[in-house]
Amino acid sequence: MGAMLFLSGLLCSYLLGSIPFGYLIVKIANGKDVRKVESGRTGGTNVMRAAGLFAGVVSALLDVLKGVASGWIAGAFLPGNVWLHMLAAVSVIIGHNYSIFLVERKLDGKLKFRGGAGGATCLGGAISVWPGAWIIAPLALVVFFFIGYASLATISIGFFAILIFVIRFLQGSSSWIYIFYGLTAEAILLWALKPNIKRLKNGTERVVGLRAIRLHQLHGKLGLIKKGSTHQQEP
Repeated sequence: MGAMLFLSGLLCSYLLGSIPFGYLIVKIANGKDVRKVESGRTGGTNVMRAAGLFAGVVSALLDVLKGVASGWIAGAFLPGNVWLHMLAAVSVIIGHNYSIFLVERKLDGKLKFRGGAGGATCLGGAISVWPGAWIIAPLALVVFFFIGYASLATISIGFFAILIFVIRFLQGSSSWIYIFYGLTAEAILLWALKPNIKRLKNGTERVVGLRAIRLHQLHGKLGLIKKGSTHQQEP
C-alpha cells in the first residue's frame, strides 16, 4: 500500500509538471506555437520572446507554483515522507522539461518530449522544501541582469538550491536528502541546457540584461563613429 501511494505521488507530480503553461499562454496570447520560437522551450524566457514580458512573467510564476505544489502532493499521499517530498519535486521538473502533453514523433520514428529547462520549477521545488528558498529568485535575477546569460541564471538556481540545503543540513535544520534534491535538479538543468553550455564555451550564447543594453549602446556609438568617418571622407 505504501509503495503504491509513493508511486502514485510521483506520477501525479510528473503529470502536474507536464502541464505546459508556457505553451498555453502563448497560444492564448497570439496563437503562436512557442516550440517554434527561438529556443523552442516552454519556459518563461522563451514565452517572453514569443508573447511579451507579461506573458513570460505569468508563465514563470505558474511554473514556480508547479514546483511548490509538489510538496502538497507529497503531503497528501504520504505525510512526512522525506523521500517522496524530494522525489516529487524532482518529478515535477522532469514533467516540465519532458511533458507527456507535448510529445512529438521525430523523422526516425522516435518520440521526443518537449518542455522547458526547469529553472522556475526547480525554484518552486526548493520553496516547497523550505519557504525561505525564495531568496534564490533575486540571486538568479542578479546573475541574469549583471552576468548577462539566461542559461547561467537558470543553472544558478540549482547551484543556490544545493548551497542552501548544504548550509541547512550543517545547521541541523534540514535532512541531507534535500541536498540530493539540489544535486539532482542541477543535473537535470545542465542536461536540458547542453546546447546553451556549448554556445557559452564558443562565446556565441545570447547576451541579456544590463550587459545586452551596454553592448547595444556600444554598437550604436560605433555606428555613429563609422557614419561620421564616412561623411568626413565625402568630397
